[in-house]
Amino acid sequence: MSIRPVKQVTESQPHIEGAGVRLRRGFGFGNTTEFDPFLLFDDFRGDTPDDYRAGFPWHPHRGIETITYVLAGTVDHGDSLGNQGSLGAGDVQWMTAGRGIMHQEMPQGDAQGRMHGFQLWANLPASLKMTEPRYQDIAAKDIPEITDDDGTRVRVIVGQFWGKSGPVEGVAADPRYIDVSVPPGQRKRLAVETSHHAFAYVFAGSGTFRDASAPTGVLTEQADDSVRREMTGNRSLVLFDRGDEVVVQAGEEGIRFLLVSGKPIEEPVAWYGPIVMNTQEQLRQAVSELRAGTFIKPQ
Repeated sequence: MSIRPVKQVTESQPHIEGAGVRLRRGFGFGNTTEFDPFLLFDDFRGDTPDDYRAGFPWHPHRGIETITYVLAGTVDHGDSLGNQGSLGAGDVQWMTAGRGIMHQEMPQGDAQGRMHGFQLWANLPASLKMTEPRYQDIAAKDIPEITDDDGTRVRVIVGQFWGKSGPVEGVAADPRYIDVSVPPGQRKRLAVETSHHAFAYVFAGSGTFRDASAPTGVLTEQADDSVRREMTGNRSLVLFDRGDEVVVQAGEEGIRFLLVSGKPIEEPVAWYGPIVMNTQEQLRQAVSELRAGTFIKPQ
């Protein structure tokens, strides 16, 4: 087995999106080659409605898939095709925008005013950029959860892991998206497809992700810089190099993180906000259709 070295550890950065939602962005826009097929990752959480209540009013999507995972509170959603609903704690929505959709997402928070969720954008290959839009709404009760002998808990949202298959199907990037909780002091090895790009996002507790050459004891101030940089805590984004497994050492509080991987598409990326195509000409066409009112195609 080959352990994936840590390529980079960064902290998600504050951003304001939608009509004034305060969130933290792990990556997005610009050059996202090292995360291919993923384009953007946002962590939106707040303890007061003013942080998120303005929401994400009507906006277009084309050429991508958006994945919303809610941990606390609710997110009401609707679109130009007449779909509407509400995502609650533990629920997931995987939306394939394809050839185009107008969409809105309005966070509501829980009874204590708390809201927490994530949104990930996955690219679509050129052959599927103009596919028919579709939704996969998954209730929390339908997401497999596995607890290992050492207490490690994994929710399998997409892909296969430890003999379980996530309920989201037919996704172009062949991704795996799992929610991992490792108890205090435990060291865990987690398989990752060798050919896939992979990252982890820590949202509770702390720990280290390390390669085979790193020391296994407690890290101290005397540890060399390359190891110290692997120390991760809340809101840390960990980008991995190639290999077929990730090793995590949980800290004194344990650690909880998303582990996401997918097959690189390796095609040109042309951005215009939530519209992602392969060429500037395709972007110009999309903008022209928005202005002309022909962006949404008949089914």
